[in-house]
Amino acid sequence: MANFQEEISKLVKKHDTNDPFKLARSLGIVILFYDLGQTYGFFRTYKRVKTIVINNQLDEWLKRYVCAHELGHAIIHSDLNTAFLKKNTFYSIGRIEREANEFAVNLLLYDKNLEEYETKFDVLRENGIPYEMEGFL
Repeated sequence: MANFQEEISKLVKKHDTNDPFKLARSLGIVILFYDLGQTYGFFRTYKRVKTIVINNQLDEWLKRYVCAHELGHAIIHSDLNTAFLKKNTFYSIGRIEREANEFAVNLLLYDKNLEEYETKFDVLRENGIPYEMEGFL
């Protein structure tokens, strides 16, 4: 499993935030919101313009997680137009999706002391991370 701590640390320090929306905008990545049906979001590059598209029907906490996930694609898979993140792809065994999930979890938990939480589920719930991501803690 890859570890993105160093890369995330540099990013957060340079941009003074771990908020995925602020980071994406600071990096010049366009963020769009559309009704995507069952699709949570996706990242694409078209004519050198990086874009994160997020389903506008999601709860705010899930939009934040999806943005962090897609930001992971933008940073660690910038040369790929990633497959859509659909409802059940949290369980994807593909390396690319696993890496984006790991990036998202590490970004959203940046500078958090996990010992301050009683359970893994408390960590996930209080930081807006889907429970399916517990394997990345």
